[in-house]
Amino acid sequence: MKLPLFEPYKIKMTEPVYTSSREEREKWIKDASFNVYNLTSEQVTIDLLTDTGCGAMSDRQWSALMKGDESFAGSSSFYNLKKVITELTGFEWVFPAHQGPAADNILFSVMIKEGDIVPGNSLFDTTRGLLEFRKAIPVDCTVKEANDLYSWFPFKGNIDHTRLEDILRNNPDEKISCIIITVTNNSAGGQPVSMENLRAVRGLADKYRVKFFLNSARFAENAWFIKTRESGYAEKSIREILLEMFSYADGMTMSAREDSIMNTGGFTAFRDEELYRKAVRFNTVYEGFATNGGIPGRDMNALAQGLYEGTDPEYLRSRMSQISFLGSKLKEYGIPVAEPFGGHAIYIDAERFLPMVPKEEFPAQVLVSEIYIEGGVRTSEVGALMADRNPLTRENRYPVNEFVRLAIPRRVYSDNHMGYVAAVVKNVFNRKGTINKGFRIKKEEPFLRYFTLELESV
Repeated sequence: MKLPLFEPYKIKMTEPVYTSSREEREKWIKDASFNVYNLTSEQVTIDLLTDTGCGAMSDRQWSALMKGDESFAGSSSFYNLKKVITELTGFEWVFPAHQGPAADNILFSVMIKEGDIVPGNSLFDTTRGLLEFRKAIPVDCTVKEANDLYSWFPFKGNIDHTRLEDILRNNPDEKISCIIITVTNNSAGGQPVSMENLRAVRGLADKYRVKFFLNSARFAENAWFIKTRESGYAEKSIREILLEMFSYADGMTMSAREDSIMNTGGFTAFRDEELYRKAVRFNTVYEGFATNGGIPGRDMNALAQGLYEGTDPEYLRSRMSQISFLGSKLKEYGIPVAEPFGGHAIYIDAERFLPMVPKEEFPAQVLVSEIYIEGGVRTSEVGALMADRNPLTRENRYPVNEFVRLAIPRRVYSDNHMGYVAAVVKNVFNRKGTINKGFRIKKEEPFLRYFTLELESV
């Protein structure tokens, strides 16, 4: 008999989960103006809002915390972290930041000016928001296959090279300072980018003399998909794949709260010393000294250990197995989910799930609320509300797909929890015919509105 796979860790500590009544949840979501970001954590039974910053650290990470060097300058914890980053990515010039958007902000302070065009692959909300705040213009060049949610295309996070080259060819050099590719592509359903695609983008970047950066929060999961889906990489190690991935880029930003399995932290890294010198000035202004970047030494130690653990193939195999378990269960129940399953989350097609709710009434957000009411499961909308308004016309942007994202924290929940989540979604699916109206916006901010948005029933 073939032995089944199991999680490559033991559970040493537990945290109680509060189970609430349906009546309580109906009141709480109404009090929260139908925005799950306004709920307290105690009001949530299973939290799939995000995989960012809510993973479970290992005993080795906790041990590393205790050895943190809190020296303001020249901390040994920084040099430990730098060594690991260089080992995994090949980048020599590194400085830490307190989280991913802070690392992006420092990069953009060097690279981006008003009116710049920034091509990429479905840049995620915070990256796009930072660019638009600077009055730059992000341009989505993701392959058309990403819009077909039910086709088997192994790398739906890829850039469309023809579209990218058209943008590079038809705009003056001074208007395009960089290309940004997110690995994996969160907004397209957590879909990976192939090595072949990265190699070709490098060629275009060289041809048109523009910089190429990777937004790398889920870089290890992207490497796993290259290993398991792309020809020629099955026998390569995850770390060999990572070195090749990063060899095509001029630099990277990273939120360490995903694939480093950390609750805080991030970093920016460059191949070129001159670019590093320009960027580190902004790091000093926004984050702190070059070797601390607003993150304590203890957290840098834990981050370094987390980078090793997050790139371990046995851990990645277990992680992907749990994602697949939830996706397969939902598919078995007839739930319309994006395929192939992504690296950190399952994405439900909200428009197909709730066809009677018009797009102007935000069907994905309606489904988020119904899933919470049904079983206390907090998910997130990746649709029109997250897409924000057009910064020029102030009209709502309606993306091609309205998703509900079920993002799974790392090393936190068991497959039994995932079975519960699937049953909750199935119960909502069974009564979808009774859900025919949605929400209108009552109050919103001009950027990244979905964090504090207030809604009311139509």
